[in-house]
Amino acid sequence: MASNVNNADARGIGRTTPNVGDGSHDCQSLHRADMPDHENGADGPSGANDALNLASLPRTPGSDEARKADGSANESMGELFPDLGPETPVISGVAHDRTESLVTICGVRNEPGMAARVFERFAKAGVNVDMIVQAGASTGTADISFTVPSTSIDAVRSVLEGSRNDLGYREYDIDTEVGKVAVVGVGMKTHSGLAAKFFAALSDKKINVLMISTSEIRIAALVPIAQLDDAVRALHTAYGIDATQVEAVVYGGTGR
Repeated sequence: MASNVNNADARGIGRTTPNVGDGSHDCQSLHRADMPDHENGADGPSGANDALNLASLPRTPGSDEARKADGSANESMGELFPDLGPETPVISGVAHDRTESLVTICGVRNEPGMAARVFERFAKAGVNVDMIVQAGASTGTADISFTVPSTSIDAVRSVLEGSRNDLGYREYDIDTEVGKVAVVGVGMKTHSGLAAKFFAALSDKKINVLMISTSEIRIAALVPIAQLDDAVRALHTAYGIDATQVEAVVYGGTGR
């Protein structure tokens, strides 16, 4: 069965819709959209700037009026977009992003305040940080890995080289050959097995997962860029998403 993935726009940001008419998965390119402005402050990667168009997700009839009536305006995403029943698809789109790079700082001291010192320096340099993972070691050191827009690599190198003595890390590595794939939808908190299906689909295609990020409306994974297209197709197949369903967008550096 032939299949292909079209390249996204110049920034590598894409949304995908399978072509089910002929049984193939044709991943269409994303219509160009303006990037939101992001800061590394209190709101951080998962703050108010949300790249996902939430208006496109299904909602229960009269949900706005119901929330106004009972004063539940502060409900979580999982409550605002509840389970709509067995006839409604839980996963509404598969998205991918080719614009991020993976940075790993190895051998920093594993002590309170170290992560703050690291990311304060990137914030001052105007570097937007997305997915973050810290792994500690029995030797009292830790490795901190995170993704940044590939356009920020020069700034990242400058910060790390200028902070080597202060941060006391052993070495750092920058991998530009990575991409992010995500499934987006409602009911993540009320439907079991969604994460298992996500990772089983990638495993079946021998796709290695480098990092994982989740929220109440999405599951995302960082994978080698050479396997990104295969990951998109595998997830389309696993969740049975057809061309009539909602598309979703992942913007590099937003955490969404």
